[in-house]
Amino acid sequence: MSVFFRRSCGAALAYAVVTHGAFADVTANDVWADWQAYLGGLGYTVTGDESVSGNVTTVTNMTMAMALPDSDEQVNIVMPEMTLTENGDGTVNIGFPESYPVTISGSTEGEPFSAELLFTNTDLNMVVSGTPQEMTYDYTASGMGLTLNSVEVDGETMSKDVLDLGFQINDLAGSSVMKIGEQRDIKQKFNAASLDYNLAFDDPESDDDARFKGKLDQLAFEGDSVLPAEFDLENIQDIYENGFAVSGAFTYGAGNTEMAGTAEGEAFSLGSSSQGGSFAGSIDAQRIVYNLQQNSTKLAVTTADLPFPIEIAMENAGLKLEAPMSASDEVQPFAFAMNLTDFTMSDVLWSIFDPAGALPRDPATISLDTNGTAKVLVDFMDPEAIEALEVEDIAPGELHSLKINELIISLVGAKLTGDGDFTFDNSNPEPFAPPVPAGVANLQLVGANALIDKLIGMGLVSDNDALGARMMMGLMAVPGEEPDTLNSKIEFTEDGQILANGQRIK
Repeated sequence: MSVFFRRSCGAALAYAVVTHGAFADVTANDVWADWQAYLGGLGYTVTGDESVSGNVTTVTNMTMAMALPDSDEQVNIVMPEMTLTENGDGTVNIGFPESYPVTISGSTEGEPFSAELLFTNTDLNMVVSGTPQEMTYDYTASGMGLTLNSVEVDGETMSKDVLDLGFQINDLAGSSVMKIGEQRDIKQKFNAASLDYNLAFDDPESDDDARFKGKLDQLAFEGDSVLPAEFDLENIQDIYENGFAVSGAFTYGAGNTEMAGTAEGEAFSLGSSSQGGSFAGSIDAQRIVYNLQQNSTKLAVTTADLPFPIEIAMENAGLKLEAPMSASDEVQPFAFAMNLTDFTMSDVLWSIFDPAGALPRDPATISLDTNGTAKVLVDFMDPEAIEALEVEDIAPGELHSLKINELIISLVGAKLTGDGDFTFDNSNPEPFAPPVPAGVANLQLVGANALIDKLIGMGLVSDNDALGARMMMGLMAVPGEEPDTLNSKIEFTEDGQILANGQRIK
């Protein structure tokens, strides 16, 4: 969990640096001055040669260099020429070269390396309007791309066949509004017709290789960011405490991915598609939120071990997480939910374990929706606290309440549903002692006896095992009004007792 939160924090910082790396003012002189101040605050060293001719300011040999924290790697962005044209109506046009390099260099395991990425654009048009305190960027482009130009390791240049990488976004239009004060408040949105991506590698020391390509259509994004006046990438905790925050929502209309290659001498292929999805998220010093959804997903996998493709599909897949990030003496709310709705797989795959078709093959669903409260004992923004959590016996938090709003498990003809509401006593002084629950869970199981009968007929469950399972269901549940329905009310009392439908079982 700690690694997940740390990577989430770093990803949010990288997102802000990449997507907000260029801003301007309403005059050419203010544009260049603000770029230097802003990028310098992010940790870049900015250099360039400035010249003025009429209403056009040209910056040549513009270089942005930054040393990455906790490593000997460095990022260099070199822009041969950038023009800032004052239009005479309070707006400024920014002109970029059609391509310029981005270089990452450093060393790994004592071997120096460098990689050069090439940023390209077609018909890019950017106009800045507003005031020095609040500027609006409107931009369009037929295409913008990023490709891996070259990789050099220990003085030797890799062949393109070893590693290839590329991204291309098409028919892009968007706007960004930035307010400059003690912090930079940024609101942005954009739409694009499509995003194409590809990755290929061929390991020169083995037979392993892979080719990966995909596409997303009808992209849209809206988001807000708050950036402190200065960044110290070596002190993530300080950045968040000074107000750093990012939130946004990304959607797409359809997507597909294809992958093929060889692993340990065996060929494989994979293909997937979906009919749209979304990703919404936010992070600040107090909380982190993720909400992912994908619709009508299909997946087909072929391997050398199986003479047929593995095909699965689901109507909807989702994951939601909301969690506190900072330590506090007060309890804080959290939420977690996930769902796999209407999951199906091909009859060929079913036939592996059910060749006679004894089991119902209706779409399966697994869904869980919960929320609760917890006390966070470790500040996840503090790298030292995270390191201590990984090597010492420190509890990251205490669970104080949990509400199960919905539980659904429906597959092979049986369906379990339920809800629950619990509180937890954390007063046990023993380290890592589990909290004592108090509350009620309500469960309903439909079709269990019919499923057991089918499993007996298939030879997967013995009569003795089935008898034990039915005795357990009889102990924990009571018959419902409908056939083959069992209801259960499980109570956890504050004095440690467990009751099933009013009968004490512990």
